[in-house]
Order: sequence, then structure tokens, then C-alpha cells
Amino acid sequence: MASLDIDRKEKKLVESYKVIADNVPATVNIWDVKEENVLIYDIILPKLGLATEAVLNAMIGELAKEVPVDTESITDSEQAGKVKELFYAKTRAKVKELLKNISEQQADLFAGILLHKMYGLGEMEIILADNGLEEVVINGVKQPISIYHKKHGWCKTSKFLESEEEIYNFSAQIGRKIGREITSLNPIMDAYLLTGDRVASTLFPISTAGNTITIRRFARSPWTVAHFVDPQYNTMSKEIAAFIWLAMQYELNIIVAGGTASGKTSVLNTLCSFIPPKQRIISIEDTREIALPKALHWNWVPLTSRNPNPEGQGEVTMLNLIVASLRMRPDRIVVGEIRKREQAEALFEAMHTGHSVYATMHADTAEQVKRRLIEPPISVPKSEVESLQLVLVQYRDRRRGIRRTLEVAEILSEASEKADLELNYLWRWHPRDDVFEKVNDSIRVVEDLNLHTGMTPQEIAADLKDRQKILQWMVDSKLTDIDKLGHVMHLYYKNPEILENAIKKKIAADKLLSL
Repeated sequence: MASLDIDRKEKKLVESYKVIADNVPATVNIWDVKEENVLIYDIILPKLGLATEAVLNAMIGELAKEVPVDTESITDSEQAGKVKELFYAKTRAKVKELLKNISEQQADLFAGILLHKMYGLGEMEIILADNGLEEVVINGVKQPISIYHKKHGWCKTSKFLESEEEIYNFSAQIGRKIGREITSLNPIMDAYLLTGDRVASTLFPISTAGNTITIRRFARSPWTVAHFVDPQYNTMSKEIAAFIWLAMQYELNIIVAGGTASGKTSVLNTLCSFIPPKQRIISIEDTREIALPKALHWNWVPLTSRNPNPEGQGEVTMLNLIVASLRMRPDRIVVGEIRKREQAEALFEAMHTGHSVYATMHADTAEQVKRRLIEPPISVPKSEVESLQLVLVQYRDRRRGIRRTLEVAEILSEASEKADLELNYLWRWHPRDDVFEKVNDSIRVVEDLNLHTGMTPQEIAADLKDRQKILQWMVDSKLTDIDKLGHVMHLYYKNPEILENAIKKKIAADKLLSL
């Protein structure tokens, strides 16, 4: 990997911070360079002497013999973590054996560098360790690596790859670790890193400017509802979050819609934290992204689809998994994304048979969700779409770099096949003022809750206010750890009086959980 020279250019520092990956530190400087039309993401890596670098390179052959890594041992993320730890430990021991006079800190650094070279993606590992990034993009050798920064949007980096072969090798290495191939006969590859990051690779001449890799980083620390309702982020209001929480508790069906990178999966993941701990959850995804609190792990079965091998065998589709999940006695079914008619039919059949279903879908409005479901190619009968109670739509404002819940709507029941399905809009986001406006009172959800629980509208309103107080307490307590949030939800369902008392006495979450 080579570097661009920006030292002599006229520039202004926008932001500077540290990044560390496997004990390899780096400094990120984001520059506004006069000659460039976008910001420059300049990553400065540790400099090694020529002699040190030669010694480290000489170790690679020996380490490859001493710590063999087979593909089967790294296709499972948990097993891969153990292999990585073993590899790092043996590498560090070898470094200490050959370089006797180095400090502990230097041993950590050299072992990390070797780990990245042999087990990872080299210097790319440092970029991928930056939690401020959402996307890392290689657009061929003629362009520098690009990134999408959560704070600054699209930026060019100061790094670029020197050959198309180097880009191909990265793609092939990623594919091998999960049993997939990218070749001239199969020049498009959808894959993922063992960290959960999604990868899309293409080869020339399919991508006419050269080989490409697009990596969408998976959040290392999943977002929680405390993030979403915090005024700092303002992704959704406490009123919306409390309403969705109530719907989740009482097993109403929800679809989260939105455009690309609008935060659909993050919202779906966050909502799943509201599921009571005494229920069985089956999640179904193409790429593993759902991350639930540990309090829910005991009866959670995560399933992922599988592409066929080069001989066209061994494929496991989303539909296969949805059908299989119905035989596993689930209380809740969580689906990464609805794309095809067969998937939608199976999910709505699951709703009809008493399972609670949560899924995402590409659509920009609740009206588009309705149309996509009832019109070709999906064409679910209107009588079945009635099983869906709520649609929540996420929106990404690229100009301002924000994500918001655009609208929340409920699908009203009793529509005939000839009549159109009616939507009752509950909340809408107003971009000018950045506020969430209540549009209408709930009809469908209130009726369903009254039917199944006996709760009156007045009792529902009081319950929602109590939940809003809990959400505000979560924000005040900075309850942004998903596992701690899971413990609080467990407490809410098991001993709500303890939680209510803590809120009245203004006891912070960390203190409450330590009691």
C-alpha cells in the first residue's frame, strides 16, 4: 500500500484523533486541502526501520509453518477469534525470541503488524479499526482508497493500492475465509469479514475502471434506544420509542423500512432489545448483523443464508431458513430484509399462525411499503398484509449527515381485496425544525391491545408516559451498552417496582445494576 504526499500542499486541519488495531497505533488527520474538492483522511502509521522490517518479513515464512490456519477453522466468527488470539500469542513469542532487546510495547507492536500481514488485510486493518467510519471503498488503482466518515461524509484517504493484483488478492483472501470465490468467471462476490462487515467485490472488466472492493463496517458497539432518543442524536422521539416498545412487548408485527444506509438494521436491532427475555427468538439474515443483549442469548438461534459453492451445490436461501424457523417453535422471528415474493408469503403466513415477525424492507415511505407488498412482484394478498400492524420508516439526510425516523404508520384492518389498505399515520418528522410531530392517535394498535390485554385507551396512555420516563432515565444514565440495557429490560419485565423506585430516587443505571 502506497501513500499520497500531501505535506507540501496548502491545507487546514479539520480533526485529529488516534486509532489502534491489535496494539498497532495510528494517527488520523483529516485535512481540508486547497486543491481537493473533498476532505483528505490522512492516516499515519508507525514507521519501522529497514532492518526491523526485514526481520519481520523473514519471520512470516517460519510463522506460517508453526501456526497453520485452515479455512474451516476461521469460517465461524467465535472460532476465528480464538485462532486470532493463538496466532497473536505465538507471533509475539517468536518476536521476543528473535528480537531479545525490544520492550514489551515494541513486542506488542511488531506482533500486531505481523498479525495484520499474515492473518488480516495488512495496513487496511488500521483503517477498518476506525469506529468513525461507515464505508471503506477501493475504486481501482487509479484512485486513492475512499471512506465514508460518520462526521465528515465522503473523504479521500492518503493511501492507495499499487496494482490490480493487490486488490484481487484482498478480495480472494476475504472470500477464502468464508468459503467463497471471486474469479474471471465469477467476477462479483458478496461476502463479509469475520467482524461482520459486509463486502462487495468486483473484477475488471465488469467494473471497467478496475477491480473494486466496498466494505460496509458493522458497528462494533451496537446502538441502543438510549442513543436514538438522546437529543444529541435525535434519531427518534421518546414518544415514538415508547410506543414501539409497547408494541414489541405485546407481540405486534413491525416492518422497518428506509433507503440504503438509512439505519434500518440498527433500528431493528435496537427494537429487538425490547423483547421479553422468556421468549424464543429466531433471526434470519444474509449477513450476520443482528446483535442482541446477552440476556436474550439463552434462547436465540441466529441463522444465515449460504451461497452455493463453485459447483452450484450447498445453497441455503433465506426462504429455506424462514420455512425451517417455523418448525423451531419461535415466539419472535427477525428477518434481515424482505426481498422476494416467497419470503414475504412465508413471513405473512407466520404472522397468521401467531408468530411475531420483525423485518426490514427497502422503501422510502409507509405508502411505498404498502405498495411493494401488495403489488407485483411480491403481491401478498391484502387480507394477509392486514396481519402487519406497524410500519416505521427511516431516512438518511446525506446533506446534513443525520438519520431520522421519517414516519410511523399503522395498517388499518378490515380491508377487502377490492378496497385499498388504509394507513393511519401516527408521527412524521419535519426536516425544517428537526422535530417529530404527532399526526393522529392510534386506532389499530389501541384496538389490538384492548382486544388481547383488556387495556383501555387511558391505561395505554398512562403506560406510555411511564415508558417515556424510563427512556429519559436511560439517557440520563448514559445506558449505551447493549448488555446493560438487556439487564434493565429483564428487570423491567421481572421486577418493574425496583426500576420505578430507582427512577424516582434518580439512581443511575450502573449503580442499580451493581446492587
